[in-house]
Amino acid sequence: MHMLRTLTLTACIAAALAACAPKSPAPDSNATAPAAATTQDAALDKAVDAFIDGYFQHNPVFAANAGKHEFDGKLPDYSPAGLKANADWLHAQRNAFAAFTDTQLDAQGRFRRDYVLAVIDGALFWLEDSGFAYNNPAFYTGDLSPSMYLTRPYAPLAQRMDAFIRYQEALPKAVEQIKANFKLPLPASYIDLGVNSFGGYASFFASDVPKIFAEVKDDALQARLKASNAAAIKATQAMADWLKAQKPHATQDFALGAEKFAKMLYATERVDIPLDQLKAAGEADLARNLAALKAACDQFAPGKTLQQCVAQEAADKPQGGAVEGARAQLASLRQFIVDKDLVTIPGTEQATAEEAPPFNRWNFAYIEIPGPYEKNLPSVYYIAPPDPTWPKAEQDAYIPGKADLLFVSAHEVWPGHFLQFLHSNRSDWKFGQLFVGYAFAEGWAHYTEEMMFDAGLDGATPETHIGQLANALLRDVRFVSAIGMHTGGMTMAQSEQLFLDKGLQDPGNARQQAARGTYDPAYLNYTMGKLMIMQLRDDWIAKHPGPHALKAFHDQFLSYGGPPIPLVRGQMLGSKPEAKLWSAPAASAPAASPAAPAATPTAAPAAAAGA
Repeated sequence: MHMLRTLTLTACIAAALAACAPKSPAPDSNATAPAAATTQDAALDKAVDAFIDGYFQHNPVFAANAGKHEFDGKLPDYSPAGLKANADWLHAQRNAFAAFTDTQLDAQGRFRRDYVLAVIDGALFWLEDSGFAYNNPAFYTGDLSPSMYLTRPYAPLAQRMDAFIRYQEALPKAVEQIKANFKLPLPASYIDLGVNSFGGYASFFASDVPKIFAEVKDDALQARLKASNAAAIKATQAMADWLKAQKPHATQDFALGAEKFAKMLYATERVDIPLDQLKAAGEADLARNLAALKAACDQFAPGKTLQQCVAQEAADKPQGGAVEGARAQLASLRQFIVDKDLVTIPGTEQATAEEAPPFNRWNFAYIEIPGPYEKNLPSVYYIAPPDPTWPKAEQDAYIPGKADLLFVSAHEVWPGHFLQFLHSNRSDWKFGQLFVGYAFAEGWAHYTEEMMFDAGLDGATPETHIGQLANALLRDVRFVSAIGMHTGGMTMAQSEQLFLDKGLQDPGNARQQAARGTYDPAYLNYTMGKLMIMQLRDDWIAKHPGPHALKAFHDQFLSYGGPPIPLVRGQMLGSKPEAKLWSAPAASAPAASPAAPAATPTAAPAAAAGA
């Protein structure tokens, strides 16, 4: 699924991760810099530096994850006064940046100002408009993740143990603040998320933490750990139990509503496409991919239903399990990028694959990438095992087939999230290294799956195509479910059925994905981001044709770090920022050859499939 910077769902929500600026942004062809711009651009740079410092103070976990380890062990102030202070600061910052007018700034300054404003608007939406601070455990659980101290070797283990103890010592107060913020009754899926997350923390602290730090031979630290761990277990288990006790009173009132959903899209991604047009675009992409799946299945499993065909692909499991299978795929994916010259790989860094910890298994896969202040540290691609409480058949089905997993690995590592962050970490603007948007990051990672298939990955066989399409259909149904559940009255049960029928998901995944859509309404960003990138690619390559146009497009796109894609579009095309979604060419259009990078994706077959 997704990445961590640490970029969990909560990081997307609570930190309102956004984007960055290019190393050398394209000039605005319709404007010239006024004489006063140099002075004002310098003032803007100072304001940005001050914003970053203030953001770190209000979001210490974000700061520590970025590599500012003076913030280690600290948690945000979740009290009503703390939340208000954060909101007041963001509003003041917004006013300060909005005061930089177009005439005062050059093209780069205008771009940077607009991006900072987008970060602020996104943060304010999640903090104030969404209501999530008062009902959604996902607003908090990313900040509460201790993964950085346990899995990232940024310092000797004893030093990280001290930081972890300080984190645990702060945890009971934070948990009490969160509990006090929740306004009952809560949506059922939010309760389940909270029970699983806080219960997962308690379980992890009890079973794994003592072993992780057992080799530290410091009696004083070990005594502190014993005390902090006991208190943390008590606090998180009590929170899980309290949430579980709310189940009899649970509601299904999770929908943001059309007005808030539209505001979310603009505040966080600068997308202002009317919801009916957005919904139609998602349904069209779902139909396109279902038609492509039918064509692939006609070759791979003739005479079988789509469900039987996908089950046949899924039955070819990776040797040694999903984690071992993913490890085996990473080297070949990287080599394919090099051989096909698809995109520049800036550096020699690698990512490892590991099993996800118990407190972070709400989605199948994600990647943790060290922040821009860290040096020479590994990134970890985590894969969740199936829930042991599920029936055996559902647990077995949860592990994807090799072809499906290949595109998960492409999404998370090569050339998806990991490669994108190799580029963003090299941005010459620190703000750009720190803030990377949901639609940019997930849109890019999802876009690369189809791009890699079109380039001929693994021979572009029908089985390989089914693996790519399984991932595309999952994201298409997320897109349709997010809009449906939050603006159209779709129930979670209806979403779950859609994941089964149109997404061709196994029962465990379908249940998990439908639930996620209730507390992560922005998970339409996978497909929405992909479609914006595909349209930008087509428009840019039309202006810059040539044998290396695709690689040139990828390199320039990634040079921006991760702003809202409409801002990137404005920069790359020398136009005003605009949200435009790709739509499939007519079925009669010639298909791109899978043997070489395609300027546009292969056209969908003529056969129709329901939305």
